[in-house]
Amino acid sequence: MTTYIVLINWTEQGARNVRESPKRLDAAKKLLGDMGGSFKAFYLTMGECDMVAVVEAPDDAVLARFSLMLATGGNVRTRTLKAFPELAYREIVASLG
Repeated sequence: MTTYIVLINWTEQGARNVRESPKRLDAAKKLLGDMGGSFKAFYLTMGECDMVAVVEAPDDAVLARFSLMLATGGNVRTRTLKAFPELAYREIVASLG
């Protein structure tokens, strides 16, 4: 499984309907689960992003579909970072020679 960091901001619509946000989070967790992935952590944040999620998905295409499906709801905009665990980081750096 590949790990991704998802940076999430409410749209104007999402902010107006913020009280429904926990239900939307539950639906997003189910959606990603049905696609073979999972949420590993979720945070409400202060600063540049409204929320941050750490998720796993079988591959980039699954995460892309998931992000597009979230976008169609019109409540959030996302930015996704592919995350490499420490061991992979060390291997990548070591391969530089």
